[in-house]
Amino acid sequence: MSPVDQFPRISAQANFYEALMALETAQKTCRDGKCKECVLLVEDQDGNVIGKISPVDAIRGLEPKYDKIETLREDIRFGLPQVFETMKDDYRLWQEPLGDLCRKAVNIKVDSIACLPGEVESVKITDSMDNALHLFAITRHHYLFVMEGDRIVGLLLLTDVYTAICKIVKACEIK
Repeated sequence: MSPVDQFPRISAQANFYEALMALETAQKTCRDGKCKECVLLVEDQDGNVIGKISPVDAIRGLEPKYDKIETLREDIRFGLPQVFETMKDDYRLWQEPLGDLCRKAVNIKVDSIACLPGEVESVKITDSMDNALHLFAITRHHYLFVMEGDRIVGLLLLTDVYTAICKIVKACEIK
């Protein structure tokens, strides 16, 4: 687990523009090898971490109609791309993805696009690695929130878990 103090933060009340600028800085820091993942932790007015924003979350935030589609991720994961195309047409998704981008950059707030910890995005600090591996495999997330009670205390990064798996397999010295 990587503790929350290892990640840059942004206020839940910041706007989309501020989030993009902070993500751009985080990406540069990651490219320079100074951090593991390009992610911003979102904090409330008391400084408590309540979620995260990644570049994918930012892109998704440009099209708020995705919130109306509960099953989109599951339909795509189960190999139904034609369902995606139908939903794209039915919900008029991405009709003008970059239209009026400047207005969106000011009016969209971070708290409306942040990924919050849910059942399939988080593990308890006391959970076994088996539970985390299961969630990584079925959800294809790149990180999971690590919870201590109702508090986010860190992120479990898929890259770290994968590195550990590789290390264990290499130690087997299979020829």
